[in-house]
Amino acid sequence: MLTLTSPVKTPLHRLRAGVKLAALCAYTVLLFGLRDPAALATAALAPAGLIAAGGPVFARHALRLLWPLWPFLLVLGVWHWVTDDAGQGAAIALRLLAAVAAANLVTMTTRLSDMLAVIETLLQPLSRLGLPPRRVALVFALVIRFIPVLSDRLTQIRQAWLARSRRRPGWRVMVPATLAALDDADHVAEALRARGGAG
Repeated sequence: MLTLTSPVKTPLHRLRAGVKLAALCAYTVLLFGLRDPAALATAALAPAGLIAAGGPVFARHALRLLWPLWPFLLVLGVWHWVTDDAGQGAAIALRLLAAVAAANLVTMTTRLSDMLAVIETLLQPLSRLGLPPRRVALVFALVIRFIPVLSDRLTQIRQAWLARSRRRPGWRVMVPATLAALDDADHVAEALRARGGAG
């Protein structure tokens, strides 16, 4: 749970965490500045190319992390088809896919400890206000790590439902997904306590 770094080494693993997080921020700002689907599709080639350069195993893992987005993309597609605004729907879908793919790429190539160090450095001014930078940084880092983990857990629960029932799972997976999230959070808390806490 505390690490999602890919064991498949890529050149991005050697880049400093600060550089990757800054690039991710700049890339996300760029995505939200683009409105044309063609421009967004071109921008999406950047994370796609970097993921493909990591090799087939690395790319398959990155694609698995994107799979939980399909319900959101389906809702977007249906809504914008009904409202006769396919261009806007395509732009939103491309922006979502590109942003999540880029975030996953950073997560897969950056150790949690490196992310934590960067965020803690940026939050040092908060210590003057009485806020412990390390604890705030840990919250940010865990959120970054938990998003793909929870998405993957939701996919597993849906697949388990479909293996046992012909009905669509729908809202029925929310209770086990919530319980699984709480269980994962409990395990992370235990791991943190075993390592001396948040500091």
